[in-house]
Amino acid sequence: MKISNTEYARRRRNLMAMMEANSIAIIPSAREVQRSRDTEYPFRQNSDFYYLSGFVEPDSVLVLVPGRVHGEFVMFCRERDPSTELWHGSRAGPDGACDQFGADDAFPIGDVDEILPGLIEGRERVYYSMGRSSRFDREIMEWVNTIRSKEATGAVPPGEFTDLDHMLHDLRLIKSAAEQKLMRRAGEITAGAHRHIMRSCEPGMYEYQLEGELHHQFVLGGARYPAYLSIVGSGRNACTLHYVENNARMRDGDLVLVDAGCEFEYYAADVTRTFPVNGRFNPEQRALYEVVLAAHEAAVEQVRAGNHWNQPHDASVRVITAGLLELGLLEGEVDELIETQAYRDFYMHRVGHWLGLDVHDVGDYRVGDEWRLLEAGMVMTIEPGIYVAPNNKSVARKWRGIGVRIEDDVLITRDGCDILTADAPRTVEEIEATMAA
Repeated sequence: MKISNTEYARRRRNLMAMMEANSIAIIPSAREVQRSRDTEYPFRQNSDFYYLSGFVEPDSVLVLVPGRVHGEFVMFCRERDPSTELWHGSRAGPDGACDQFGADDAFPIGDVDEILPGLIEGRERVYYSMGRSSRFDREIMEWVNTIRSKEATGAVPPGEFTDLDHMLHDLRLIKSAAEQKLMRRAGEITAGAHRHIMRSCEPGMYEYQLEGELHHQFVLGGARYPAYLSIVGSGRNACTLHYVENNARMRDGDLVLVDAGCEFEYYAADVTRTFPVNGRFNPEQRALYEVVLAAHEAAVEQVRAGNHWNQPHDASVRVITAGLLELGLLEGEVDELIETQAYRDFYMHRVGHWLGLDVHDVGDYRVGDEWRLLEAGMVMTIEPGIYVAPNNKSVARKWRGIGVRIEDDVLITRDGCDILTADAPRTVEEIEATMAA
């Protein structure tokens, strides 16, 4: 289950069709990052680079030159080196970049300073995402300065630099059938892991033990890594939105909020479930949970092609504000509380974000001054929440320290939407039944 070379080629053609005549696009790979004195973090390819090539090695540069006689797709990558490969694994090499990944031309990365200025020279426009890598920014400018130094002999430096992000990220925003299949599988693996930890959870366990169970399930499902640092926050820790210490002992009577998703073939899942450590919600926990669940359902109802990006959020805000008012955590009129954003003491984030190769995936949320319209093939999260800070003395003590979030991954379809992570128990009854089993 992978993206085909045919699809990668189509992505490159689509991008080049958006580029101006006589232009060039340059995309560097990710670099290996040192973790400690003699170890590196697991390498993860730059998502833009991967989207256009499927190539997963560091120290590479992808170049697109529309109309180039000798081939439009050029790669620079590491050479084959048997002695190095003995220790660190095989490399594709320039020949493999052509044979396995469809490059028209490929050269050793050591030759980039000699060859790439020649590809840039004479182009009217360079598409490049300046500011993402200061090191590569300097290399780009050195190549341009090399061309400028030869103007007296007829060399023509590029006339304009254009940020590549807008065009490329608009392409990434609409997921193909193959991408949707991968994201559906990521959602299935993640939902299964959340079901598993509900059955495994019991008072006295440490948060990191649930985290370990999650990651084990990811790997068993074929997903080597989590898509982001997993959040396992029990009790008052659930009120810290990006809590990742995961080192507290879980207590009888507390809720635990778990925000975790796997990465499957580079595509992310992002799921949050909140459940009682002992398997039973108490009345206050259940009351707040039901409000969040209603907000979740109201937001999903607004995930439709033709609706704008902010409609799901607006729906969640109205339900949460009304729920907090009914429970006595807010006072006043719903419309006024929404206008003054009084709900933000309890619900301080937006209802979701784009999802894809990145957890917070690329793509504009506004087009001009207007919210973007939703289209079939987009994938977003829906994740309303209520967090009652432990030190919030404006509410009764029984509510303090309760944090609830419910998050799913939602694919927009032609006739509605599809929750890719629906197999993770979501209602109170489903959660309690799963934990009892």
